[in-house]
Amino acid sequence: MKSDLLILGVAAAGLLAFLSPFVRRQRFWRAMVTPLASIIGSGFLVLGPILNDNLGYLAPAAMALLALIAYGFGGAIRFNIARSGSAPGHIEPWIEAAAGWMLAVSYVISVAYYLNLLGSFAVRLTPFNDPLYAKSVTTSVFLTILVVGWTRGFKALEGLEKYSVSLNLAAILGLLVGLALFCGENVVATGPVLSAPHVGPWAAITLFFGLIVTVQGFETSRYLGDQYDADLRIRSMRGAQIVSTAIYLLYVTLLVLSFAPDDRPPDETAIIGLTHLVSPILPIVLTAAALAAQFSASVADTTGAGGLVVERTKGRVGNRLAYAGLVAAGIGLTWTAHIFEIIAYASRAFALYYAMQAAVAALSARRTGQGRRAMGFALLSVLGLAIAVLGRPVE
Repeated sequence: MKSDLLILGVAAAGLLAFLSPFVRRQRFWRAMVTPLASIIGSGFLVLGPILNDNLGYLAPAAMALLALIAYGFGGAIRFNIARSGSAPGHIEPWIEAAAGWMLAVSYVISVAYYLNLLGSFAVRLTPFNDPLYAKSVTTSVFLTILVVGWTRGFKALEGLEKYSVSLNLAAILGLLVGLALFCGENVVATGPVLSAPHVGPWAAITLFFGLIVTVQGFETSRYLGDQYDADLRIRSMRGAQIVSTAIYLLYVTLLVLSFAPDDRPPDETAIIGLTHLVSPILPIVLTAAALAAQFSASVADTTGAGGLVVERTKGRVGNRLAYAGLVAAGIGLTWTAHIFEIIAYASRAFALYYAMQAAVAALSARRTGQGRRAMGFALLSVLGLAIAVLGRPVE
């Protein structure tokens, strides 16, 4: 009971702090919270159980490597932000144009990922916990987004983002406190859980590549130029990646030390079952946060994808038609692919986008005489291509 009250108290205090006028007035926080929420908003819900089930005690090391790769890609995008005012070479604009299209495709797949996760969490604690009902919920939300986008636009929904982000971050604080208490009690009583990996090296690498979308979201800083200057976007993106890495590493480590891998087939809502063992209030808090965060993220990415399509077609395709295409593709993915397959597709799409951004950074660095940095960005571009080709879904 005391631990339940502490978890609830920490989550409530976090929510009040994140929503307080003092915090919301801080420009650095406002600039950082968008990429931070994008990085941990969805990945936090699925990443821990997947790494624990497949990699056992190696999961924290895998998490650190995944974050390091993401930080490398973030470095390429930060370099491009800093160079955005410079005259481009002959090839960079072509790659940037292709990257814009790839980002639009990535957003389409990521919206399907977010809303399928929303559907799964929406039915998880109900008598209708079945894939058919989850997909039906997802389809209904897709259609709701289409109707709102067609009739009113998303301005009315954009104000919800600050509340959903705050609720999600507060829920994560509560979860970390609960896991720390649970882990401490178990380690003292029976010792830490140290499970061996369940997959071989090659399977681990390809699975690892298929999870890059779970640390995606830092690139949003590049597209906040109308709100913040380049220096603030660079610093806040770096801050978001450092903070999210610390959160992920603590989360995965506590999970690995507390729970043995499950012998059942993987489930995208496995975190709910695990947290029920920690505290009966955590599944409710996490479910509420998941529903709010996934809906908010899907609206943001729908808006982003629509804007990119309009921009790339020079207005020949309007927002309404873009939204209709996104919803049609998302519903198609919902009914033809498992959510872990959608996660792998999104990872591949974002990996291609990051490869293109790294290629732009490599060409720009080479042109300005930064040979060593150009080589690093070129290697990152090759890594992005490898992730896109080799990444596979959880089985």
